[in-house]
Amino acid sequence: MSKLNPPTTNYEFLGPPGTFLISVGVPSMIYGLYYGCSEQSGGCPPPTLSLSKLTSELTALPDLWHELWDTEAALMYIAWYAFCVIAWRILPGAQVEGTRIRDGNVKKYKINAFSTFLLALGLVTGVIIRFGPEKFTFLYERWIGFSTAAILMSVFQAFGVYAMSFRQGTLLALGGNTGNWMYDWYIGRQLNPTLSIFGAEFDIKSFNELRPGLILWALIDISMLCEQAVRRGGIGGVTDSMWLVLLFQIGYVADGLYNEPAILTTMDITTDGFGFMLSVGDLAWVPFAYSLQARYLVFHPVLLGPIVTALIVAVNATGYYIFREANGQKNDFRNGKDTRGLKYFTTESGSKLITSGWWGRSRHPNYFGDLLMALAWSLPTGFDTPITYFYVTYFAVLLIHRQRRDDENCEKKYGKDWEKYKKMVPYRIIPYIY
Repeated sequence: MSKLNPPTTNYEFLGPPGTFLISVGVPSMIYGLYYGCSEQSGGCPPPTLSLSKLTSELTALPDLWHELWDTEAALMYIAWYAFCVIAWRILPGAQVEGTRIRDGNVKKYKINAFSTFLLALGLVTGVIIRFGPEKFTFLYERWIGFSTAAILMSVFQAFGVYAMSFRQGTLLALGGNTGNWMYDWYIGRQLNPTLSIFGAEFDIKSFNELRPGLILWALIDISMLCEQAVRRGGIGGVTDSMWLVLLFQIGYVADGLYNEPAILTTMDITTDGFGFMLSVGDLAWVPFAYSLQARYLVFHPVLLGPIVTALIVAVNATGYYIFREANGQKNDFRNGKDTRGLKYFTTESGSKLITSGWWGRSRHPNYFGDLLMALAWSLPTGFDTPITYFYVTYFAVLLIHRQRRDDENCEKKYGKDWEKYKKMVPYRIIPYIY
């Protein structure tokens, strides 16, 4: 081991057993959300299985692969991923520097995710206008096949980047160099796995973070709207609840893509390696778990009315305002732009920690905004089932875990200065509550 790549001595996620369970559990949950809440399974949740039906289902397990695999969906998914790569290469985009990594280098990233989104959105809109909404319902019809393709792509990439991490001179992630292959494969052994594609440096991690899965999430929502439109006599029959989910989620995707440089300061890019944890999250979990509400509204349409619609819009708008203002303050401060009178103190290492504005109210105010938006995305589905609130529940657990990981990293980095900071900013996510 070199000084630049010291061995990892601490495990997260309960070590190898925990990462194995998560590696199996995440794909299983993607399928579970479908079979536990879908038209094909009989409801949300489906009716209770009788003993005889359960027995017949278990005896059919050897044929399960035939249900999960869809060759046409797999080919379409590969074509979609290739489209994203080609768009990244040929569409113009600024070269933006990331944060300085511990080997002293500063990577440059091509910023054109929003252009890729607009191109994909334009092509899909053209198809719908020219041929009608029935030509873009295949994502609903082939849901399981697309999910399987995305999961397999995640597994393939995780093994690929794990093998790449053994190349001489590779910079490893501080948290993914334990020597246990299962753990390192999951958590990510190499910090910035990179390939040369079409003569350009292709950073796999930052590419996956915002392009194939996030844009696909928006396209899935559009496909769900098209399916509902076909069933309800055209676009005019689409429910207000479906329009709300579409507006909120596509707006969130567009905002993230438009503000692409903001991800360059996140823990995913600066600290975590790229392994199965990020590959399955980016490529499979985001598009196929986060679009649950839109898929539910296809077979269970909900009419909200103007008053309820306005209240839900207010919840989402409040969350978005907090999320965007908090991230804007942080990014402006880090980039030396207008700090809007923010107060801060300087640590012994020379870093500056904000102690006023939104970042004086809690240590992660952007997470608070995220949670309010997540709630607003579930509210249009009504209260007939708790399953459509899975996203906001899961997201709360995810953000609390991420906040704790970030606190641990900051405590190691800043030492006693971090204790001083926590006294100045005592709340973790929600001001005056948590």
